[in-house]
Amino acid sequence: MVFYRKYRPQKIEELDSSAIRETLYSVFSGESYPHAFLFTGPKGLGKTSTARIIAKVINCEKLVASHWSLVVDKKGLKTKDQLPETNPEPCNKCEQCLSITNGTNIDILEIDGASNRGIDEIRDLREKIKFSPAYANKKVYIIDEVHMLTTEAFNALLKTLEEPPAHAIFILCTTEPHKIPATISSRCFHISFKIATNEELARSFARIAKSEKITIDKDALDLIANISDGSFRDGVKALEEIMTLAKGEKITKELIERKYKISTVDRQALKLLEYLALKDAKKSLTLVSKLVEQGIDIKYFVEEVASKIHLMLLKEAGVEQNEKELSQENFTLEEIFRIAGLLEKAAYQLKFSVLPQLPLELLIVEWCGILSIDAIGKTQPKQKEDAQIKKEEPKEPVIEKPIQNVRSDDNWRLLIDKIKINNHSVAGVLRGVSLKSWEKDKVIIETRFKFHKEKLEETKARLLIEKVCEEISGGKTSVSIQLKEK
Repeated sequence: MVFYRKYRPQKIEELDSSAIRETLYSVFSGESYPHAFLFTGPKGLGKTSTARIIAKVINCEKLVASHWSLVVDKKGLKTKDQLPETNPEPCNKCEQCLSITNGTNIDILEIDGASNRGIDEIRDLREKIKFSPAYANKKVYIIDEVHMLTTEAFNALLKTLEEPPAHAIFILCTTEPHKIPATISSRCFHISFKIATNEELARSFARIAKSEKITIDKDALDLIANISDGSFRDGVKALEEIMTLAKGEKITKELIERKYKISTVDRQALKLLEYLALKDAKKSLTLVSKLVEQGIDIKYFVEEVASKIHLMLLKEAGVEQNEKELSQENFTLEEIFRIAGLLEKAAYQLKFSVLPQLPLELLIVEWCGILSIDAIGKTQPKQKEDAQIKKEEPKEPVIEKPIQNVRSDDNWRLLIDKIKINNHSVAGVLRGVSLKSWEKDKVIIETRFKFHKEKLEETKARLLIEKVCEEISGGKTSVSIQLKEK
């Protein structure tokens, strides 16, 4: 059995998030508890495991007997006693606990919201929920990925949450809480699962290593935690791979670095930033090709590059950083902003890419100006277009008057860079035309091609160009697009 299933927490005290442990102890130490819970947070943080533990706490024969035992008060009347002062942990020995652990308890229903998202499935649930539990104290409905339900299904579920039968408890789990209607979330006790800290992850991995009788350095635990992206499940998978590689020997930081080629990734991330600063597409693409040949995880590599860009951003903002971790190449704040956006887009596309390296390669191509990515399928590569223009137009734009001691061609380059942040297509067209003049309140753009003139005079494009020109000039500025005389 794989580790993340073998070592799934079975009691509240085994949950690695201290915040979740404290919340559950507080909730179940009173006389009553909510009829509906909403668990939100990223994948791999133990939402489903926690839901099953709650099902045990509610149905554990030992806890139920303790909680609902009848005592005689001073007046001789029988009343319900409170839970014991100790933390309410399931015994994991009674029939109810064991059947929940094994997944055979017929009163604990786990529903996949993605596969049962329609109104018919929820109506069926509403009909069956009327019946009392067969053996358990309470029926527990665990609905995973609940955000996948349709609007009609949510409306049907709402009626049940408003007037639930006394024998039913709902636990809704989701990674996308913004998709949960307010009418649903307002009727649930919300528990937010935060990305795990490195300390919490290390605690979890140490527990598993101890059970497997594996010796592991503290530095190694910290390193595994660092590469886990805050996910218990992802971290446990990594730990299992490393234990297999260690073959019973002591696990060290050096062993993990060899497994994930971490030191190589760090150097190569700095090298890529050096090439990107030079706009050297050939060297950048060659580097990515070598990473693929070496079997380095491209997702991890992109995250490492993004981490270094993040450090550069903080440095530009005046926050002291470790100089050894930063690239020695200089990026302007605007360039840092642009490349951070491209990295974010590449990281998202990695989830769906057939070739893991493709999003990173597209980033390099776009950053180095070889191709306007937004124009793929509509225009030819920029190099070919630029070559054609070079034959027909002067290399440098015509400069008439400087603005506030700044050359007009500098303003022109700044205009293209700023527009590219908002619209790659318009920026691509601007590269194919030239600046005739840039005065304080008037900018004249010149082109030999009617197509370029029409594209730049479209309302959306013109408004964007005028807005950016005004930002650069510092006042009201008109923009004129002219055809160059042949």
